[in-house]
Amino acid sequence: MKLQRRTFLHLAAGAAGLPAISRIAGAQVYPARPVRVIVGYAPGGGTDIFARLLCQSLTERLGQSFIVENRPGATSNLATEAVARAPADGYTLIATDGAAASNATLYDKLNFNFVRDIALVGMARAPLVMVVHPSVPAHTLPEFVSYAKASPGKVTMASAGTGNPSHLAGELFKMMAGIDMIHVPYRGGGPATSDLVGGQVHVMFNGLGQSIEYIRSDRLRVLAVTTVIRSAALPEVPTISDFVPGYDMSNWYTVGIRKDTPFELVDKLNREANAALVEPRMTARLADIGFEAFPQSSANLGKFVAEETEKLAKVIRAANIKPD
Repeated sequence: MKLQRRTFLHLAAGAAGLPAISRIAGAQVYPARPVRVIVGYAPGGGTDIFARLLCQSLTERLGQSFIVENRPGATSNLATEAVARAPADGYTLIATDGAAASNATLYDKLNFNFVRDIALVGMARAPLVMVVHPSVPAHTLPEFVSYAKASPGKVTMASAGTGNPSHLAGELFKMMAGIDMIHVPYRGGGPATSDLVGGQVHVMFNGLGQSIEYIRSDRLRVLAVTTVIRSAALPEVPTISDFVPGYDMSNWYTVGIRKDTPFELVDKLNREANAALVEPRMTARLADIGFEAFPQSSANLGKFVAEETEKLAKVIRAANIKPD
């Protein structure tokens, strides 16, 4: 009887360890097939640029394709909901930006809660830049303010979508500078930038990454950066806070996955994404477009977004912004 009991206990202990062993083995072989990364915007915007850079590096590091799929609409909500409803197996990721924080206040009937439902695995941050079409008769921020005050209701301001950081940065500037501009939302930073370059709109608080080549080629004129510290990519460009004390806005770009995905897979993606973001080649590429890697644990990234959600809620309520 003692032998049988010892045998039973040994088998039971082995069975109890199987799930853990299985999870570890699953993490070791992951990914075993291509991974989809759904971008919540049209191609060409800052989120799309970040996602493609990170996907290329993850493909090289993990030996499986990380494939970008653009699914614009509702300021990235459609893409986020698709990921929140996808199987929690690690093969469907979301790439989005600071709009994920503002959407929580803008939309009261979302079928997901970004902070609760999405575990973040990689992030980069970047200032926005205030850029105008060369036809705008303003070469400095004070000149632009004077121009806008002399043309109330005539200056058009593009954004990557209602509630997007590019929109909120503009609304905060309007309030603090005491000017009026007509908001023109687009389905992503790419289309908005194209129309700004084409002269269909006057100004945009745009991602530095998607603006910098147009700035360098004089197809857009940069007036200021939105952070309180100047950008290393454009050290000669002043900050908005140099002229509007207290002004400070930035954007961030992130890749995430369903939070109930097995921890081992989330942790592996987080470690690999962080390692990819601090590779010298990647660091140089990010710096070239004005991005800065933000390598943090998934838990710390979640805390950061929760704080951003609270901060942006104040801007949305003060400006009485409503979704389209």
